[in-house]
Amino acid sequence: MALSEHEQRLLDQLEQQLHADDPKFAHSMASSTTRSMSTRRIVLGSLVTIAGIAILLLGIWNQFIPVGVLGFLIMGAGVYYATTKTKLDGAAPGAGKTAKASSSPRGGFLSSLEEKWDERKRDQP
Repeated sequence: MALSEHEQRLLDQLEQQLHADDPKFAHSMASSTTRSMSTRRIVLGSLVTIAGIAILLLGIWNQFIPVGVLGFLIMGAGVYYATTKTKLDGAAPGAGKTAKASSSPRGGFLSSLEEKWDERKRDQP
């Protein structure tokens, strides 16, 4: 159902106000067009996960630990594959990265947590 002209204007005003009040939050809530979930990846990852569970159960049933460990690894790989997002073909490489993330020498999850921790310490009196 399409929005009326009045509703669309109100929505645009709210969006502009959000960008003015809290640009960091608005940027984080903006939909990213550089990455998307793929149904094909979800289905294929789910099938690999189910195969991994079957191999894990086979290893447990035969009491052969290496087969069980292999099944667990396959299961984990299937879940990882199904839950990761792929870049769209038309997207430029690095388009989704922020300047802050690219300036970090190490990058990654831990460095972003360290940066957030440092920001909290600076903000406190």
